[in-house]
Amino acid sequence: MVTVGVHQLLNTLYVMTQGAYAHVDHDSVLIEADGETKLRMPKHQLGTIVCFGNVAVSSGLIQQCSMDGRGLVFMDRSGRFRARMVGPTTGNVLLRQAQYQALGDKDRTLAIARSVAAGKVKNSRTVLMRGARETADGEAEAALRAAVDDCDRALGRLPKANNLDEVRGEEGYVAYAYFQVFESLIRDNQDGFQFNGRNRRPPRDPVNALISFLYALVTTDCTAALEGIGLDPQVGYLHSIRPGRPALALDLLEELRAPVADRLVLTLINRRQITTDDFGFGPGGAVTLNDSGRKKVVIAYQRRKSEEVRHFLLDRMVPVGLIPHVQARLLARHLRGDLEHYVPYTTR
Repeated sequence: MVTVGVHQLLNTLYVMTQGAYAHVDHDSVLIEADGETKLRMPKHQLGTIVCFGNVAVSSGLIQQCSMDGRGLVFMDRSGRFRARMVGPTTGNVLLRQAQYQALGDKDRTLAIARSVAAGKVKNSRTVLMRGARETADGEAEAALRAAVDDCDRALGRLPKANNLDEVRGEEGYVAYAYFQVFESLIRDNQDGFQFNGRNRRPPRDPVNALISFLYALVTTDCTAALEGIGLDPQVGYLHSIRPGRPALALDLLEELRAPVADRLVLTLINRRQITTDDFGFGPGGAVTLNDSGRKKVVIAYQRRKSEEVRHFLLDRMVPVGLIPHVQARLLARHLRGDLEHYVPYTTR
């Protein structure tokens, strides 16, 4: 039995009203706009504050977040990451030393990268299999099952991958196959939600805009989880290190793309909870969520984070919002030598 300490699931406050002002008043965070107090929330209920676009934050709130270890993140209006406030480094410095030492060990780096990639492939396979079972379209089912076969082949080859390039090749092979058939998972509300493959920077259709926005939200949560445990989000194993790139957060994101972000995208579309009226269409074909769309997505994401799922390694129910913290702790235990292997999060 593996036990892992779990944080309390705190709220993430998303401030999207343009021109809003966030500040602290005694033990509460206040959001004001148009001369009115729009929200008052006790500080102890907040884990992270995410500001989109033109949102002002008082110096007092910035300092309070830093002292409390509360995340403060700034995005542009479309959800692209701009900055994150980082307070004093948390965690034992020996853990970060172990993290850096593992990066210098090719065998350990390869083993962690294999595990992360395998977790992504397995979770992608689960989403595809679920879609194949639920569709009434025979052609779509055949395409989805063919992509499942691609996942199976990659899972068979991953343990034999001899270097990071081969691991990344298998991960990329599955990602391509997965998104080639992603449109077959959209069963309803297809008008305006056609999908012809993954594109970004900028997204050029509503489906890609939804995917990119949710990936940004999940990446923010992964970064916060790693920093809370004491790991360096910039130093990853599957993703190469680049200045300003949260490589380890992106590693953690790989396991969560399909079960958390992609499934929520499909739910929002298939249940008609979002429409093409929730998007803006800019110059050069860029598509972004508008104010109403962002509000719908963050509300749905917060609800999704509060849902409980079974974590099969822990053999207990865990809120979706705590999965990044659990996986960060498991990785920390592996890096310290308490676990022989890093075990990725997978769903069934």
